Amino acid sequence: MPDDRVASALVARRGDTQRALRVGLLVLAMPPSLLGLWASLDPAGFFAAFPGLGLHWVDLLPPYNEHLVRDVGGLCLGQAVLLLVAAAWPERTLVRAALIASLATAVPHLLFHVTHVDGWGASDAILQAATLGVPAVLPAVLLLLDVRRSGTYPPARARPAANSSEGV
Repeated sequence: MPDDRVASALVARRGDTQRALRVGLLVLAMPPSLLGLWASLDPAGFFAAFPGLGLHWVDLLPPYNEHLVRDVGGLCLGQAVLLLVAAAWPERTLVRAALIASLATAVPHLLFHVTHVDGWGASDAILQAATLGVPAVLPAVLLLLDVRRSGTYPPARARPAANSSEGV
């Protein structure tokens, strides 16, 4: 009887973890979806007004380049698609690939911006670092959650039985 309760608790926990991973992947997919659409459809507006609400962060950097802004928009959309597919089908390898790709994007982006704040007001620099910190930390947290959910990756190979002809 106790084994049944333990098994039920593990199944429930695994379901909660999978839901948390899905929600985290969807949260990670929102910014690149919105940024990608904006930069792809209105590159000049993106350059002049990002992030919006009266703040101007992109136009503080080098001159406007439509090609570059559209490329960034397309890359953001590609990242969003990967995250959304991983949320829809949370298979271990796909989830981890999406999260590692997010880290590979977010960490260098964060590092660039926290080391290039000349000409920025203190509140803008802090707000930008905090905003860019979430997509740099959340994938790492979700990766740890996924490792706890499914164990190490790649899984250890089962050894052939002693009387097996496999591997001979």
